[in-house]
Amino acid sequence: MSRYEKVCLIRADGGRAIRRILDRIGDKWALLVIATLHEQRMRFTHLQQRVPGISQRMLSLTLRNLERDGLVSRTSYPEVPPRVEYELTPMGRTLIEPAVALAEWAVEHDPDIGRSQRQYDSRQT
Repeated sequence: MSRYEKVCLIRADGGRAIRRILDRIGDKWALLVIATLHEQRMRFTHLQQRVPGISQRMLSLTLRNLERDGLVSRTSYPEVPPRVEYELTPMGRTLIEPAVALAEWAVEHDPDIGRSQRQYDSRQT
């Protein structure tokens, strides 16, 4: 039995736990938000400015989901105007190294994947 099978299939409930977590962190925005929060806590507006292309609604939803999962913490300060800051939890910080490795892999292999997709598509027509 391979290491993958031991970890992903047997130890992890037939893969359900892994699929559930990958659904969360593998969505379009979660890893970008996590990576952006890597070095410092941020206010919502600053975070939105640092994550290119994310809408206010999607950032709010992503932060809410990450907070629910225990990866991001939200601190609200009773000031006028109200101030809210977000930061990674200790568990959220453990995602940085795998996230950076995945990002590096994606950047390195994106041209190859694009080339393979074009070749595949040309054979299908």
